[in-house]
Amino acid sequence: MADKHLYLSLIPQALIASMLKPEDFGSYYAIGAQAHVKGEAIFFEVDPAFRSDDFPFHLVDERCVIQPDGAPKRSVYLSIYRVLSRIPVSALGHLYLVTNDGRTLELERAEYVPAPTRRLHLYQEFCPITPMVASRLEPHDFCDAITNPAIPIHVPRIVFSELRLDDLALDPLNSPARDLPYSNLDHLRDVLFEMQHNDTKPSKLVFKQVKEGVLYRMVQGGFYVGDQQEFAFYRFPDRDDLENRHRNWWRSAQVTALE
Repeated sequence: MADKHLYLSLIPQALIASMLKPEDFGSYYAIGAQAHVKGEAIFFEVDPAFRSDDFPFHLVDERCVIQPDGAPKRSVYLSIYRVLSRIPVSALGHLYLVTNDGRTLELERAEYVPAPTRRLHLYQEFCPITPMVASRLEPHDFCDAITNPAIPIHVPRIVFSELRLDDLALDPLNSPARDLPYSNLDHLRDVLFEMQHNDTKPSKLVFKQVKEGVLYRMVQGGFYVGDQQEFAFYRFPDRDDLENRHRNWWRSAQVTALE
C-alpha cells in the first residue's frame, strides 16, 4: 500500500494528506489541479506521526485511499485556515520549492550561523503574511521580532526567505542595481536608506505583495521558519550546485520568474 504523506502548503496555506511522494505532489499541486491558480508552490513535509485535535486526522484513513481506477489519492484537505500556527516547527521535515511548471527542489534543514558583517536585509514573507520587508535584523532576530507577542503587530509563527540586495545592502542610494528585478527600485532604495539612518524601526514594509511571485532566483542564504521557541533554517543551494546538480529546476525557476 502506498505511503500516506502530510504536507503543509504555504501557497495557499493548507494541511493536506496525500498518497503522492513529494516530487509528484509538487508537480500535481502546481499544474495538475484545475482549482489551483497557476504559480509557484512551497510546502513542508510534516512528520506523518504528527497528530493534534486541531485537525480532522480521521479523514486520512477514511479518504486517503487507492481510488477505484487504481490511482493513489492525490489530496485530502484537512485544514485551510491558521495551519502554520498550529503545527510546531519540530514537526516540519524537508522543504520543497516548486516552479510554476511543476519542477520540485528539496531543501534539508541546516545549521544557521549569522553573517558576521552588519548589512541591510530584504525578506520575502510567505506565511501567514506575504509582504516584502527591509530590515537591519539578521534572520533569526527578525523572526524573534515579528513573532514577539509583546509587540502589537506580530504573528505566532513565520516563514520567509532572504533576497539578494547585492551592493544595495551597504550603500542603498549610490550602488548600481545591476540585475535586481524588484519593481520600483527608487522606493526600495529610499526604504533601505531610511533603515540605515533611522534607529526607531528595525524593519519596514517595502511592498505589500510581491507582484513577481516567488523570486527563487534572488534567494540569498535560504528559507526560515520559526517562532519564540523554535527556529529552523533551510539552506538554498549555491549557484554552482544549482547549475550542476539541479539544472532543470534552476532553468525553470529563472524562466518562470520572468513570465
